[in-house]
Amino acid sequence: MFYPGFGLYSYILTALTGLVIVSYGCIGYGSTIIVPSSACELNTTSAQQGLLVSAPIIGAIIGAIVWGYVADRHGRRSMLLVSLLSSSAINAVASLSVNWIMLLILQFIATLSSSGQYTISMTILCESVPMAKRNTVLLLVTSIFLMAQGIMAALAMPVIPLTFSYHLSSLGIYWNSWRTLVLVYSIPSLVCAAWLMFMQESPKYTLAQGDEERTIQILRLIHRINNRNTNEELQVKGILQESLQVKTSTKNQILPLFKRPLVKYTLIMTILSVFHQVTAFGVWLPIIANKYVNLLQTGQGSDLTLCGIYNADIEIAEDVDAVPCALNITALVIVLGVGALNSIINILISVIVVYTGRRNTVIVIATFSGTSGILINLVPNAIVNLVLFGIYLMAMMLIGLYTAISVALFPTNLRALAVSLTMTGVRIGSFASIQILKFLLVNNCEVGFYVYASILTLSAVVASFLPNDRLLMQQKEVSE
Repeated sequence: MFYPGFGLYSYILTALTGLVIVSYGCIGYGSTIIVPSSACELNTTSAQQGLLVSAPIIGAIIGAIVWGYVADRHGRRSMLLVSLLSSSAINAVASLSVNWIMLLILQFIATLSSSGQYTISMTILCESVPMAKRNTVLLLVTSIFLMAQGIMAALAMPVIPLTFSYHLSSLGIYWNSWRTLVLVYSIPSLVCAAWLMFMQESPKYTLAQGDEERTIQILRLIHRINNRNTNEELQVKGILQESLQVKTSTKNQILPLFKRPLVKYTLIMTILSVFHQVTAFGVWLPIIANKYVNLLQTGQGSDLTLCGIYNADIEIAEDVDAVPCALNITALVIVLGVGALNSIINILISVIVVYTGRRNTVIVIATFSGTSGILINLVPNAIVNLVLFGIYLMAMMLIGLYTAISVALFPTNLRALAVSLTMTGVRIGSFASIQILKFLLVNNCEVGFYVYASILTLSAVVASFLPNDRLLMQQKEVSE
């Protein structure tokens, strides 16, 4: 159906999608930096910190399917706008939390509101660019997603070290750096909401709703922006639809995902998502990096594994001028560096995937990253362990590939819900894994790496049951 081509509008939409992903990260995963920074004021224990970090995941689990459903029923653009505005407002209120329970509840609600942003924005992007460019834009946006935690760290660097503290007597709290950072993390959502006002609804969605006239208007506008250097208008009077999609009942919208021929793909993508638990290590990356830097700055620990460093019982002299519980700036730089490196590698993969295919790329990354995660326990060298850990975290880019595969496998009227269902697998596993990993890092760190790295490696086997999209592309080229 795609006549407008690929141009300026496509680039603007890709950039917006990337920023939406960052805004989702700031609200859904901002706790990875906020929780350790607020520990002294809120007097949180290790278990409470684990709850604060993982509770937003529950909001994401519940919200993902709901947002996927309402986006399929009421429109991608309008629902994304609601999600952006509501999550930003609730997250801003969380900066006034008087205790850790209030912070937990508000972050849960904020994440519930923001949980549709990833899947809805990715769906709009996929449905608004030509098929030939879909892999590239999805992987470019995934590169931005991989940078999200690094961007969060970059935003935290100038804020967290600030020593101001203003007493708000009406609430009985002190307005300080970590509360300011919570407010800062709401800004990207507001920017995205304003930006989205100038963008169009997915043309495939409007066509699926039977609104051909509006679809043609959207296509003409996109064509005009994409081809702004020419005066040629899009000459189209009607659109041939592969199949007319109309509004259906909730039952008829969900059941096809669990019937042939789609049930096989629903099952495989859900398993792959559940196995994708490397995100739990990403959640604890700021704390792991903080321990790593604090120990190595003493001149010790260079001959230890990452687990040895994490559990090293060495006293570190306190900096009396530092903000209590503030993360080490060097640790935040490491978080930024890991995100930047993974983002760059992902861009390279976005070029390679055209030749290798999505499925085959998933198999290679899962095998390589999983093996690196296992080797972390076997190489007693701090620098080498940091490199291996970075390679292991590369597996986070698989989310973008999974999204691209889901978009290709499922029809338009089921697509947002299907992507949301598979993403729910990630979030359900993440909630449990964040708690389990926190316990294992302290009590049996090596087991944590062995188990989760092995599960990641097993993903390569599961992915092998997907259709070889590269082979299908070659067959299509031959037939043409």
